[in-house]
Amino acid sequence: MKELVPSGAQQCREESYKLGAAPAATIPSTPLVSPVTSRITRGHCARLPAPSCAAAAMASPMLNASPLLQLARSVWCVLLLAASSTVSGRHHSAPAASRTGQSMYISPNCRAHTASLADFGAVGDGTTSNTAAFRSAVDHLSQYSGEGGGGAMLYVPAGKWLTGPFNLTSHFTLFLHSDAVILGSTDISEWPVIDPLPSYGRGRDKVGGRYASLIGGSNLTDVVVTGENGTIDGQGAVWWSKFRSNKLKYTRGYLIEVLWSDTVVVSNVTLLNSPAWNIHPVYSSNIVVQGVTILAPTRSPNTDGINPDSCSHVRIEDCYVVSGDDCVAIKSGWDEYGIRVGMPSQHIVVRRLTCVSPTSAVIALGSEMSGGIRDVRAEDIAAVDSESGVRIKTAVGRGAFVRDVFVRRMTLQTMKWVFWMTGNYKSHPDDGFDPGAVPVVEGISYQDVVATGVYKAAARLEGIQGAPFRGICLANVTAELDKSKKYPWTCADVEGVSANVSPPPCEALQQGGVDGACPFPTDTLPIDQLVLQQCAYDVPAPASPGKY
Repeated sequence: MKELVPSGAQQCREESYKLGAAPAATIPSTPLVSPVTSRITRGHCARLPAPSCAAAAMASPMLNASPLLQLARSVWCVLLLAASSTVSGRHHSAPAASRTGQSMYISPNCRAHTASLADFGAVGDGTTSNTAAFRSAVDHLSQYSGEGGGGAMLYVPAGKWLTGPFNLTSHFTLFLHSDAVILGSTDISEWPVIDPLPSYGRGRDKVGGRYASLIGGSNLTDVVVTGENGTIDGQGAVWWSKFRSNKLKYTRGYLIEVLWSDTVVVSNVTLLNSPAWNIHPVYSSNIVVQGVTILAPTRSPNTDGINPDSCSHVRIEDCYVVSGDDCVAIKSGWDEYGIRVGMPSQHIVVRRLTCVSPTSAVIALGSEMSGGIRDVRAEDIAAVDSESGVRIKTAVGRGAFVRDVFVRRMTLQTMKWVFWMTGNYKSHPDDGFDPGAVPVVEGISYQDVVATGVYKAAARLEGIQGAPFRGICLANVTAELDKSKKYPWTCADVEGVSANVSPPPCEALQQGGVDGACPFPTDTLPIDQLVLQQCAYDVPAPASPGKY
């Protein structure tokens, strides 16, 4: 494997963070020091440790650890231990530092310059607003974002750092110490109001604008949010309360949102109590979300986990989500606005996801899918106490398509439905949608699915009259119902084939035989070739407040 020595303060070895690729890297005996840095750092490479289940025990003070949640954590830990031989170093434990005062992170490129948030006058007491400090720090480090600048990392040390929204810059890493907590301000006046997304035409909650996301950015290249499982806490309770009582003028912001960006990595952080969605890349490509823990009360409104939206080449893996909404929701715009923008979500892989979502789906496609969704691959999925394993949500007026969706190896426990498809999802942004814009749903494959404790029905599959959902394939599916049902499957306007399905599916899904398996692509997606590096650095020493 070729060894890279990037310009600046970090020396790294390439690691292709694909399944089964986590080889050891050696530590150079002599550190490299850049003559031009905002704070001199030293770079090394080291082996990352085996996964830890410690992050599963971390929960928000707002989240009650029910026995069911404990079970979900246990399932997650078992999966981690079982997979540790092939995914070493990709989970939530902090990398083992090779020398005192050092830490590691993964990134498309190691950064030549590092500064601490404390250098910009920030105070980590949980009550002092650090919005200006975060913005000043990113602004200062943006001088290294250009060609030949070497990139920069902002180190967030231990402490509770209260802040309003701030934006990132290119060739940049936001790194959180294991005891660092970025707290979203509960002072709503600190949250700027921004324009709605062009593919939505309005805010998702309200007509008009929307509050900025806590951590955002637009037109970025090579940006990373990572750490030693540090925490980003949106303190969402105030937002949920105001949303439920209809006291918000604009749509709630998200925890992390990037627009029109390329090569974005979110890894090894814990996200708590988002005002609404947690991770929302939109109009972007080459997105990696890995080793992320997302926790919110299961009755919190719209706290989706990971929502790629009009994005191409996305990899979501080794994530643990407890949510008040879908754990993963793939989207691409809303009705006539999404049709006008016309950017599909495509070439997306979801692996080793663990989900708890009593009122929503483990993986959802839609309902905002008016730019189209295609080539989605999900495998090795575990869920406990969730409404449905996979749900397709669309409606007349959405237009576009959902096609070529492949799911295999799902283990589900305590489910309302195993599969749910909805062609009459009636949410629209306004009355301007085109009733002739009928979505096409085709080429949907599910195989090797085991569900226990199913308490409603095996499936609820409802297509669109005159435009049935076609090409559905089911193979090796077992749904163990809590109680015997006269009609364990509900089907309308769907067509497909099946094999080895229990209980037997509806007649509409028995139109032909399957040779023991449904299709699943064998090619390698480009996102699985995205190379991330293991980068090591010296932790910035405490500096006088307001150094910059």
